Amino acid sequence: MKSAQGVLNVPTNNQLPIAPLGRQHSLRESVTESLRAAIIAGTLTEGTLYSAPALAAAFGVSATPVREAMMDLAREGLVETLKNKGFRITTMSDRELDELTEIRLLLEPPVVGDVAGAVPPSGIKVLRSMADHIVDAAREGDLTAYLAADRIFHAELLRYAGNNQLVELATSLRSRTRMYGLKILSDSNRLADSAQEHHELLDLIEAGDGPAAQEFMRRHIGHARGLWATGENEKPQEHQT
Repeated sequence: MKSAQGVLNVPTNNQLPIAPLGRQHSLRESVTESLRAAIIAGTLTEGTLYSAPALAAAFGVSATPVREAMMDLAREGLVETLKNKGFRITTMSDRELDELTEIRLLLEPPVVGDVAGAVPPSGIKVLRSMADHIVDAAREGDLTAYLAADRIFHAELLRYAGNNQLVELATSLRSRTRMYGLKILSDSNRLADSAQEHHELLDLIEAGDGPAAQEFMRRHIGHARGLWATGENEKPQEHQT
C-alpha cells in the first residue's frame, strides 16, 4: 500500500492483526495456515507489503518460518516476493474470483454426485468427524482452524473419485479463493450455520442421492462466492455462479 507521496507503507508488528501461534503443528505449518487464513479472509490487505521480521514479531516466532511459509504461499499465488523488501499480498479482482468459481463449479459438483453412495460407512464416519471440526471452529470464531478443516474435508471427499490430480487442482483453487465476508459472518455468529452445510452434504452422499448431492455442492460453492465474499445476509439465487 502506498501513501499519498508514493512511498510503500509497511505495517509494523504491533499494527498487524495476528495472534501469537500455538505449537500444535510444526512451526512452518502453523505460520502457513495462519497466513493463508488471514489472506483468504482479507485480514492481511491485498497490495500491502509485509516484512518477514514484522510478521514474525506478531506471531512471536523467528523470521525463518515466516519466510518459508511465505515462499509456500507464493507458490500458491497468494503472495509475491519483492527482493530485499518483503512479501506483497496479491490482488484478485471480482472477475478473477468469478473465474475461479466457474472452474470449481465445473469440477467439484459432478465429482461429488459421482461419489454419492460410494463412500463406505467408515469413510462417512471420518468425514463426519471432519465436518464436526469445521462446525466447532466456526462456533469458536477460529478462522484459521475453520479454513484448514474445510480444505481437508473437501480434499478427503474428492479423493473418493480416485483422481489425485483433480484433488490437487480443486484444493489449489479453493486455497486461492478470497472470502472477504468470512470474518463478518464469524463476528455475527452466522458462520456456524454455513458450516453446518457440510453435514447436510454428507446426508445426501450417505443416502446415495447423486443428483441432489451434485446440486447441493453447486449451491455450496455459490455461497462461498456470494455470501462469504460479501458478508450479505441473503443467500445466492439457485442459478448463481
